Amino acid sequence: MTAQQQAAMQSMINWLSDERELGRKPSKIEIAGEFDLHDMHYYIFKYKKTLLGKWLLAVCGGYEDPSDTEHCGHIFSEMQPYDPASAKQEAIAMVEMIREYWMKQAAAIEAAQQEGGAESQDDSSGSGIFNGFVLLNSSECDLEQVKENLLKDWNISSSSAEGESHPEEEKEGILVFEVDGFTAALSFVDAPVPNGEAEHYAQGNYLWREAAEITKTHVSQIIVAVFTRSGSPLDSGKLYTKLAASCLKLPNAIGLYSSGTVFQPELFLEMAEMMKSDDPFPLLNLVHVGLVGTETGMNGYTHGLKSFGKDEIEVLNSQTSPAELRDFLIDISGYIVEYNVTLMDGETIGFSAEQKLPITRSEGVYVNGESLKIKF
Repeated sequence: MTAQQQAAMQSMINWLSDERELGRKPSKIEIAGEFDLHDMHYYIFKYKKTLLGKWLLAVCGGYEDPSDTEHCGHIFSEMQPYDPASAKQEAIAMVEMIREYWMKQAAAIEAAQQEGGAESQDDSSGSGIFNGFVLLNSSECDLEQVKENLLKDWNISSSSAEGESHPEEEKEGILVFEVDGFTAALSFVDAPVPNGEAEHYAQGNYLWREAAEITKTHVSQIIVAVFTRSGSPLDSGKLYTKLAASCLKLPNAIGLYSSGTVFQPELFLEMAEMMKSDDPFPLLNLVHVGLVGTETGMNGYTHGLKSFGKDEIEVLNSQTSPAELRDFLIDISGYIVEYNVTLMDGETIGFSAEQKLPITRSEGVYVNGESLKIKF
């Protein structure tokens, strides 16, 4: 076995061992074939979940050169039965699905950045940049209906200044337009979110018991993104909410994968509708508060503050109730976002003169990168 084959084998085992896939190493795995596609080399694998189970199909690649041991990220398995007669064709289809997903996402972001100019490209903090994935249970995307929803519900026109639309972009399933100092982008991808990622994070939505099961039914998606040019992160978040809500009104929309969870369409739309009358900031459509119970107490975390240029927050081993912890994190998040507050390591925070909760910065437990820990 060559060094590249060994590397591909180990990468495939690691991918299958992830908790979002098998959650353990396959009982058996073998290289069942090879092929070249788009000037890259790929390996077909067959593997078994259990020793007496059926052979299943997987693919790993691509490799540009025979000496490469790092693949480009095209690694996947739908856990369908392995059939030697059709394995190559099915493996190629999986690779094409992954390529289409990333090409569509890159195209939407690139188009939005070109429309948005250098300001959005130079913003490395992520402040004012919001993105998510509207999950669809059929391979249909009615962008015209989304445009109608935007105009009817929010008085937002997606046409150019001259009143002309962009048919060349819509024909490819991509819509990019500017509004009030922001660039908005929609990109349809006729494939599910790869690697079971959406299904995995749907499990954390404790407000929607059926989230994971319903998320499993999605077969395509709309990538939704908003970039700020001159507007504030708050207004960028509001526009993103309106754009996502307009997509969620499609009859085949079943959820929004964003901020580390999958939002229920009805609840997201209800929160968005409140902006029409009371004009509150739709915090809970943009920042997810996660809760994890352990033997030592309740743990809570935010996911979404980074889009406002702020650190995510975690509370570990709290002795409060889940409801109290959730309310606390919502209050803190609202305070940070709406008043543009930056919390610092070593400071204290409280909602009364007597309350002084210490703040420390360290590697995140439930979020990527560093987070601010508040003792509560």
